[in-house]
Amino acid sequence: MAANLGTPMQAVVISSLLLTAVYLYRKLYYKRFIQNAHIPQLPPSLLWGHGLTFESLTKRGASDRHPDLIIADMHEALGRPPLLLLDNWPFVKPMIVIASHDVAEQVSQSSSQLKFSVPKAPTVERIADLFGYNSILLKQNEEWKAIRTRFNPGFASQHLTTNLLPTIIETTKPYLNILDTFARTKETFSFDLHTTDLTFDVIGAVAMEEDLKSQHIDQSLQGDMIRKFKEMISTYADDKLHLPWWRNPWMVMRRRRLGGLISQHLRRIVRRHFENTKGLGATSSRSILALSLKETNSFTPEVLEETCDQLKTFLFAGHDTTSTTISWAIYELSRTPHALKAVRDELDELFGTKSSASNEQTDIHERLLANGGHTLIHRMTYISAVLKEVLRLHPPAGSIRAPTMKGGFTVSTSQGKYNLNSDSFVYLNHHLIHRDKTVYGDDAEIFVPERWLQPSENSIPASAWRPFERGPRNCIGQELANIEARIVIAMLVRRYDFVKVGLGELELDDCGFPTLDQHTKQFKVKSELYPTIRITSKPIDTMMMKVKFAQEES
Repeated sequence: MAANLGTPMQAVVISSLLLTAVYLYRKLYYKRFIQNAHIPQLPPSLLWGHGLTFESLTKRGASDRHPDLIIADMHEALGRPPLLLLDNWPFVKPMIVIASHDVAEQVSQSSSQLKFSVPKAPTVERIADLFGYNSILLKQNEEWKAIRTRFNPGFASQHLTTNLLPTIIETTKPYLNILDTFARTKETFSFDLHTTDLTFDVIGAVAMEEDLKSQHIDQSLQGDMIRKFKEMISTYADDKLHLPWWRNPWMVMRRRRLGGLISQHLRRIVRRHFENTKGLGATSSRSILALSLKETNSFTPEVLEETCDQLKTFLFAGHDTTSTTISWAIYELSRTPHALKAVRDELDELFGTKSSASNEQTDIHERLLANGGHTLIHRMTYISAVLKEVLRLHPPAGSIRAPTMKGGFTVSTSQGKYNLNSDSFVYLNHHLIHRDKTVYGDDAEIFVPERWLQPSENSIPASAWRPFERGPRNCIGQELANIEARIVIAMLVRRYDFVKVGLGELELDDCGFPTLDQHTKQFKVKSELYPTIRITSKPIDTMMMKVKFAQEES
């Protein structure tokens, strides 16, 4: 009897399994070959999408290079379309990569459909332990606008160039002292590491009016919070595909622990600030901390946690882009002799011909702090062009959006209209946009600061340069980054000569002199220095350098 009953039951089970398999197959087939078939893409695999192709391309070069370089290979293989599909579902959502500034502008600007542009994608939640779950980065629409409006006064240009300029200059003193030490010892050192320490101290002053004391040759002397921040950032090294938490739960637990320890430090700072200002009425401070607690009468746990999360956000975002930009700028100048000379000529015009390495630091400090000295920052025309070109070639990060509206979001391109469906993320890829030869010409891959000083600059669409993104969700701290970078570059170029060591090292001729490439007008290198991903784009070797005091004028 039992055997007879088992036969029809087995048939039901087998039928159910077959129906389930057919359903899953058809669903997978639809997602792989139909849903995004209109988007240019390399041939996908039914099971792995573009995963195997991505892995194959990764192995063709340095495996730890930034994923944008791998996507660039895919883009080239497709004939440089305005957008392309990278499908690594189910590990991550399919990614529609935007390579055209025209399309990026449609996504990032306000429209009748979307008041604050296409929403930011929830991918940033993977770094929520670093930023906090109340971060402005995770907010959307009116909630985001309210926070942005609250913090805008802290990043106003006049406030930065008058009230914060002395703080920025004071913070550079230990930085230059550290570089002086390396110039005397002739040791190889990580330029990006010490520049990151500098920008940490600057944003600590801007965000909290705190001296974080980040700058030490001996990194073990740094404060615990800074060391925890750096350890947290290191856990995201070479995280190419933003893989889900279940692929590495132990790493997720480590990040959660580090995030909690960072928050403990910040809670003590926030509580102290609230106690010190309680009952004093309105304050003139425009720090992120002061603006967060402005008009706060009841110091609730919710207020405490939100304030800590905003501080975490600005501490990371406020140091990262600036340090990376300075690092790449010094590298590009060190191998581009005509650009280095142009920067030094501009500094001589603004600050006078330098006299000796021992007092250049004081000369620049005093001139910038003198009455009207802040106007010199805005007269650094060539330095501004250098920074603009560095940010074009080495943008810190793109922008990932999520077209959550029903029916997706339709964009127009030179090849027709495309629907960006709500089951995909949209990645505004700055690396591809900034190297578009239809915009920047045949020298799009070459470091040419002069492109920003010529009348032809007017022919470069504003939307084709977007390292701080554009539209309502652009970077609130871009003016701080620009001012800080100009000041630091002026001091560094005025005082030192830098020599790259290891990757990107100059190729020397038989007489020991660097060789100039007549096409790029840059010195030839033994090997290419490339970026990797550590949340944002960073030089793979942390920019290993040697430094010496600049040659004296005869």
